[in-house]
Amino acid sequence: MSGLLHVVWFKRDLRIHDHRALAAAAAAGPVLPLYIVEPAFWAQADASARQWAFAAESLRELQAALGALGQSLCVLRGDAVEIFRKIHARQGIAGLWSHEETGNGWTYARDIAVSSWAKSEAVPWREFRQFGVQRRLKSRDGWAKAWDRDMAETVTLAPKSLPGLARAWPGYIPTAAELGLEPDPCPGRQPGGRQAGRASLESFLNERGRDYRYQMSSPVTAFEASSRVSPHLTWGTLSLREVTQATRGRMRDLNAADRAQAKAWRASMISFAGRLHWHCHFMQKLEDEPRLEFENLHPAYDGLRPELADDRVLAAWKHGQTGYPFVDACMRALDHHGWINFRMRAMLISFASYHLWLPWRASGLHLARLFVDYEPGIHWPQVQMQSGTTGINTVRVYNPVKQGYDQDPTGDFVRRYVPELGPVPGSFIHEPWQWDGAKGLAYPRPIVDHALAAKAARDTLYGLRDNSAHKTVSNQIAAKHGSRRAGLPMTAPARGGRSQGARLNEVTGAQLMLDLD
Repeated sequence: MSGLLHVVWFKRDLRIHDHRALAAAAAAGPVLPLYIVEPAFWAQADASARQWAFAAESLRELQAALGALGQSLCVLRGDAVEIFRKIHARQGIAGLWSHEETGNGWTYARDIAVSSWAKSEAVPWREFRQFGVQRRLKSRDGWAKAWDRDMAETVTLAPKSLPGLARAWPGYIPTAAELGLEPDPCPGRQPGGRQAGRASLESFLNERGRDYRYQMSSPVTAFEASSRVSPHLTWGTLSLREVTQATRGRMRDLNAADRAQAKAWRASMISFAGRLHWHCHFMQKLEDEPRLEFENLHPAYDGLRPELADDRVLAAWKHGQTGYPFVDACMRALDHHGWINFRMRAMLISFASYHLWLPWRASGLHLARLFVDYEPGIHWPQVQMQSGTTGINTVRVYNPVKQGYDQDPTGDFVRRYVPELGPVPGSFIHEPWQWDGAKGLAYPRPIVDHALAAKAARDTLYGLRDNSAHKTVSNQIAAKHGSRRAGLPMTAPARGGRSQGARLNEVTGAQLMLDLD
């Protein structure tokens, strides 16, 4: 086996630091670092050119880092099974090494196919935990403590060197156009790569994060006050372990500092540390129950909304033309930056699901494409929470006008992203239809009456909840998906899921505030 290759399959773990698969493979023998550009993955409805742009920048930096160790990154394009088959035939694979991925339904099916091939060829495939998400989880009991232990484990050092392979391997990273991705301008997108990720983390922990706890809810302040490490966690330029340990280290320093001066910093770091925990809590849900991406968690809501979206209504929401300035400003800001703070993400999906009564899968896919930090395991459970289909969460219907007054009281954010409202006086900026000059604006009137639409949604949802059969299933869901840390009782046993035993979890209102921003 000494002449065979140990293939390290990079997926969404684009770094050499704290990369257990890379370190273990390097200790086992000659390493071929490999990234597979999978056209079928990038053709999925939740993929976009902006995501690939971030990934490509990260890949180029990873390629340089691996090259400095002695063996650069090999980049091949095609189907994963076919590529592994060809490598095995060409030189032989002694072992396949990667992280455990909790991705979308497509990557789940692909991993099953790769596993089947590896077993048929007697190629050992060893996967390492990427986050605090557990495979084949039987119960949520003890999950939080296990997460804490995972995050406290020693960060794995990068290999000192990787012996260069005798055979040359290709390393071309294609453009979005070469992948057939639709043009997707995102001028405010964060740059990819580990250096940018480290810079964001360091500036947040030491400069920008002082008022995170109080400023993360408003898009006016969140772009600066939030950590902005989410795309780096999604694409793995930073490991969750190193981010958690850096945060805990900062908290220790603050505890030793003058208590009065460090009070705001401590509160913000405690809040951020909690969001790192919730990151994996939600991903565990999709790991345990992959159908969450496609089906209502609670079956009572099947058929609740139309299966197909109203194209006119969906287009108005997607393009920031609903007639509600704050909603439209948030959508346009997201389109521009590929990111917006979590509370506004919740408002966007809530408005689509409750006020516009759109099917959550259609609106969820649009948001997924816009998010550079799209993480399926966080996104789809949150989409269902904000759409009222979990059966156990508070029906949270955001008032789009009140949110504007609360989060953007001066209207500056709205004016920046909805310049059509420039002539509108400040007192009418969140309700321009009330202004006498509204007819002259190149801006639509409200697409729905928000108060009437919200009442209709609440009445419908609460009507479904008011029966014993609904409550029985809800108790089972809460037992399976409830956070033990949040104090939810376990009222029913967990069942199997994505990894033939793993399962996922849902909690009540407190989970609404998952601001991993």
